[in-house]
Amino acid sequence: MKKLVVILALLLNNFLLAQNYDFKIVTTVESIVPGGLGRSRIIENGTEVDYTQFTTTRTKDGKEKTTKDRSDVKIDDLKESTLVNFYSLVGINFQNIASNDAMMTSLLKKYNAEGWELIHTTSAVESDAGKYDGVGIFISRFYFRKAIK
Repeated sequence: MKKLVVILALLLNNFLLAQNYDFKIVTTVESIVPGGLGRSRIIENGTEVDYTQFTTTRTKDGKEKTTKDRSDVKIDDLKESTLVNFYSLVGINFQNIASNDAMMTSLLKKYNAEGWELIHTTSAVESDAGKYDGVGIFISRFYFRKAIK
């Protein structure tokens, strides 16, 4: 009987602790274009989509193509917050980097106050490849989750 009570308590505990989450991704794009000519932004999606509407299923018998056009994937509802570029006319601008850090800190504080948990970040860079390639971006993605109650 004691074992049955312990097992039931563990099962009930697992059931009560099981969580469903809502997820959010925020992307920053910071320009690495000399002279400050690029565009740097924080991008936040404002639309829910169903990815399965744009998925093609492939089998050994062929493929079932989606009826959606590539242009249907684009959303119109998004938030764009201005950031400053990494470079000014004289090179790397550390004040700009600190300014972007302040903007991201503000965003992180906002989401934290709303109950979002930062669970992962990832970043990548396409940088200046030499004399004739004066362009590049530094992109970061911030992955958040919030328990659904």
